[in-house]
Amino acid sequence: MDTKAALAELIGTFTLVFIGAGAGALASPDSAGLVAVAFAHGLALMVIIYAWGSISGAHVNPAVTLGVLSTGRISLPKAISYWIAQALGAVAAAYTLAWFLGPDSSLGATIGKLTPGVANAAEGANAAKVIVLEGILTFFLVTAVFASGIHGRNGNLAGIAIGLVLTMDILFGGPLTGASMNPARTLGPAVATGELNYVWMYFAGPAAGGLLAALLYDKFFLPSAELTPPVDAAEKGKHRR
Repeated sequence: MDTKAALAELIGTFTLVFIGAGAGALASPDSAGLVAVAFAHGLALMVIIYAWGSISGAHVNPAVTLGVLSTGRISLPKAISYWIAQALGAVAAAYTLAWFLGPDSSLGATIGKLTPGVANAAEGANAAKVIVLEGILTFFLVTAVFASGIHGRNGNLAGIAIGLVLTMDILFGGPLTGASMNPARTLGPAVATGELNYVWMYFAGPAAGGLLAALLYDKFFLPSAELTPPVDAAEKGKHRR
């Protein structure tokens, strides 16, 4: 196991949930509050990418790791270590927020008026809408990760590009589903508040959207040279020397 990379994922996910969920818990329930939450997430992700990207790739999202795994750019054992680190970081951040904000806080749970069985359930939404919307939003996010983080289309601006996609998604999807796009982001506050009945939707939607984005970008938009897994490419480079 790559301990440094796993630790970077834990710290990075802690940062995203602590800042993003914290902003969500404290924000006012109006348009200004939504903008604040969106930019808190986007800025946090941008900082995480620049701080930890060179160590772990700064996935900080099980859906991103799943997409990278599906294209052969990470081994299964390493992906599992990432998922464990991401979950631990998210739960630790949520409990830390609970200590600061008290037991009555929602801890910035990623729910919205489309989330059945939790908040605003009287509006008659169903789980399919949550799954599909979270899938679409995650598709945008993982596409940005592959374009900027893996293909390197935006160079040193990769962190800004990916962070702004997260911001964009939350500005639209925040009121509807909470715009999680990240099973760990949902899991942390859900565990700390004891409200786990809706979590499965935020696993299913981002997983499907992340997989579709990764496979589509990998097969159709990356040059063939880019399809070689990094480990194989490194080994070939050693033999050439």
